[in-house]
Amino acid sequence: MKRKEIITSLKKIVKPYIQDQKAFENLSEETDFINDLKINSANLVDIILDVEDEYSIEIDNESMEKMLSVKSAIDIIEIKLQQL
Repeated sequence: MKRKEIITSLKKIVKPYIQDQKAFENLSEETDFINDLKINSANLVDIILDVEDEYSIEIDNESMEKMLSVKSAIDIIEIKLQQL
């Protein structure tokens, strides 16, 4: 799966949780979930669960702690997909 496809998928997943529409419209690999999109930590857990469902992967606690930006989320998703 290409990074661009993952970004498109991530946009659909995070959309219900965002607090900053303008930052969402400019979402890129550099976007930070908490600082840019104003997503709180509880919703970040929801996003991780949604990502697990979307890709049929399991994200361990260590990976969850690193999943704070779009880039890190894509990296983790790619690694987990390769392990399938």
